[in-house]
Amino acid sequence: LPAAEAKYKRYQGLFKKGSISKEAYDEAEANYYSLKADIESLKATIDRREIKAPFAGVVGIRNVYLGQYIQAGSDIVRLEDSSVMRLRFTVPQTDISRIKLDQEVDIFVDAYPDQPFKGSISAIEPAVNVQSGLIQVQADIPNSDGKLRSGMFARANIIMPKLANQVTLPQTAITFTLYGDNVYIVTEEEGEKRVKQHVVKVGERTKDIAHILAGVKPGDVVVTSGQVRLSNHAKVSIVESNAITPPAETPML
Repeated sequence: LPAAEAKYKRYQGLFKKGSISKEAYDEAEANYYSLKADIESLKATIDRREIKAPFAGVVGIRNVYLGQYIQAGSDIVRLEDSSVMRLRFTVPQTDISRIKLDQEVDIFVDAYPDQPFKGSISAIEPAVNVQSGLIQVQADIPNSDGKLRSGMFARANIIMPKLANQVTLPQTAITFTLYGDNVYIVTEEEGEKRVKQHVVKVGERTKDIAHILAGVKPGDVVVTSGQVRLSNHAKVSIVESNAITPPAETPML
């Protein structure tokens, strides 16, 4: 192109002086602009074949190499923006009233079992899964140090607001029937202690303790073991917890 441009400019001056014919000048001009158009077309073709990342991030291992032919849609390299990681998990619909956007979440992964990663709830699914009764929640976790990787298995611990003066029961006190969660409450009837089955509404559960939302009042005496042998209005007596072991003088069958 530089040579064609120089020739075109030289012929332009000679044509003005009448030293060359218009045909020679036109030929030099056409040759210059033709080469210029070809170069611009090549530049456009190269730009179309250049692959640019749609966002800033970290690339992984390349799947293609220099000189290799690839088809449209081929995986060239994995690109990730890992500055903020996302975790999706589910919670029971009974807890949805205690979950809100921007609520704090502690995330645990097996690679760092003793290190909680702080995050917050960024989205809550508007509908409950009709089959499982669970609702999907999404949390965002800042990952500036890059310790978290996509595809990791994680456990989420939602930081619930602290509740005071609540009724709690051991998990062993609660039995499940077709009518829901139940407990046996000891009542006094005509001078005798009898049990009555009550339906309860259970809130948050931990490994050993269940939060009771309704069905049991403070001060109620609740049966914590042996419910399988009980029925409504069965007569009982309150004993110490270690009394379930047969006394030494009890005859063995």
